[in-house]
Amino acid sequence: MATPHIEAKDGEIAESILLPGDPLRAKYIADNFLTDVVQFNRVRNMLGYTGLYKGKRVSVMGTGMGMPSIGIYSYELIKFYGVKKLVRVGSAGSIQPDVKINDIVIAQAASTNSNFSKQFRVRGEISAISDYKLLSAAVSRAEELKLPFHVGNIMSSDTFYDFEKGSWKKWAKMGVTCLEMEAYALFLTSMSLKASALTVCTISDSLITGESMDHKDRESALGQMIGLVLDIV
Repeated sequence: MATPHIEAKDGEIAESILLPGDPLRAKYIADNFLTDVVQFNRVRNMLGYTGLYKGKRVSVMGTGMGMPSIGIYSYELIKFYGVKKLVRVGSAGSIQPDVKINDIVIAQAASTNSNFSKQFRVRGEISAISDYKLLSAAVSRAEELKLPFHVGNIMSSDTFYDFEKGSWKKWAKMGVTCLEMEAYALFLTSMSLKASALTVCTISDSLITGESMDHKDRESALGQMIGLVLDIV
């Protein structure tokens, strides 16, 4: 059953999985939110775990940074392990003045500067959108918890260090809420394989104000987002 990147045996991965970029964040989620945890992957130190959350079986696994990396892991999870629901939980940089540090962004869709979609050979540009049921559930739960959140379009970038200074301003003019590096590939991979996907990010930095969340604040703020997502998968 093992793939080139995941060593799990058949049945070791739940149908619902959280996908942080950082594998140590996956370990943090397993250690602090799940019970009866079993580790299913350590290949390339991309740690993966399955456990229980409020009696519900859930998995969590790191994906690394960037669209090629999450494209690999999401494909193998869906195609070979039968995962049905995949939710990226990560951080993002705000490019809107009303999207503040610690706010949560629930992605309705993802735009990109990547060529990831070219492999699907559609005549034109396909939209990368989240699964409506997951999106609706996340919004409802965020409202119940009274969390500061936004719903909208996010931008998945192929570059972290952009040599075209200020290029984000053009995306901001189109109403894009924030920048990250993975959602677009997750959405298209899931769409192509008939799985459900969502991306939920906590704003850790603001390109508008130059603010950046420190390590301790990042951990507690991400905890709110993780609890929200675990409630709806």
